[in-house]
Amino acid sequence: MPSTDESNMFTGRIGEEYGFLAVICPNVAILIRNLGAAVAAWKPGVAVRGLEIGCGTGLSTLSLLSQRENLHLRALDASPAMLTQARDNLSDYVAAGRVELIESDALDFLRRQPDVSVDVVASNYAIHNFHNDYRERVFAEILRMLAPGGLFANGDRFAHDDRARHLASTQAAVLRWFDAFAKVNRLDLLQDWIVHLLSDESPDHIMYRAPTLATLRSLGFGDVRSIYSEDVDMLVTATKH
Repeated sequence: MPSTDESNMFTGRIGEEYGFLAVICPNVAILIRNLGAAVAAWKPGVAVRGLEIGCGTGLSTLSLLSQRENLHLRALDASPAMLTQARDNLSDYVAAGRVELIESDALDFLRRQPDVSVDVVASNYAIHNFHNDYRERVFAEILRMLAPGGLFANGDRFAHDDRARHLASTQAAVLRWFDAFAKVNRLDLLQDWIVHLLSDESPDHIMYRAPTLATLRSLGFGDVRSIYSEDVDMLVTATKH
């Protein structure tokens, strides 16, 4: 997971045991599969230079690579613990030269890249972790890097614009987490996830749907739309004119 500061919890227990994301986000498998499918459907038959922001343990990376054979990918993350797992999960693709795993802060890496240097940028459950100002700078760098007609695909946690609906969704999720983590006697890990959720829900981090899509359009992205949505989980695609 990319990081903007030293408090990145993905360097701790959450990153070391990220398989629990399936408990936190029951739709994650569908979101990952749909992310790979969206990239696979974009300009089929064309060799693609891709970048993944926040590859985590490599599950979304695997979906991207397995669904598009002509995709060559650079996948970055700021958590050494998660990249260690990604190297194991993607060992065949690494050996084949189809993916390069990079440890880096997202914005630092993007700023070092040339203009018009990638065809596709993908991300899954990473960008919502960013501070709002940092996130907008990341979006701007993605647009700069994309080739004309290039694709940005982001599967992520998008807060409901209706505040009451979002609160009800969050409360239901927390109750579900307590039940699930108590059953496996992992209240220590639940504590970390609750602290992380409080960060996600804070005013300077929370990623609301309509304002985020409006930001993408205002920066210059075209054809900005949601192609999958289930509760707070949404897959958004956009292109560079």
